[in-house]
Amino acid sequence: MNFPDNLKYTKDHEWVRTEGNVAIIGITDFAQSELGDIVYVEIETEGDSLDHEATFGTVEAVKTVSDLFMPVSGKVLEVNPKLTTNPESVNKDPYGDGWMIRVEMSNAAEVNSLMSAADYRKLVGVDA
Repeated sequence: MNFPDNLKYTKDHEWVRTEGNVAIIGITDFAQSELGDIVYVEIETEGDSLDHEATFGTVEAVKTVSDLFMPVSGKVLEVNPKLTTNPESVNKDPYGDGWMIRVEMSNAAEVNSLMSAADYRKLVGVDA
């Protein structure tokens, strides 16, 4: 399982990559593997300002539907357009083509409270 060291992670299995004041957010390799085949991603919060831990969408897999939670507060700038026609890209490339949203952070310091890759590995019980 892959947990890139350059990302930050949440207890709810989202990852965050920052580019200046913008956060790119998706779900982790662990999360997509637990969900199984992802068949639909619903994110209707583009343009909305959301608080840390607010729900920004849902991901539907063959087994279940799971909420997606904001790891940082901010305005949703963009939803990955590929997810409409290719939701399986979350399974194939969760840290690349399978990203979910871009957010303009309202408080970039919130990133500092997120987990490192090593801490996330411990949370999910995967050795480094």
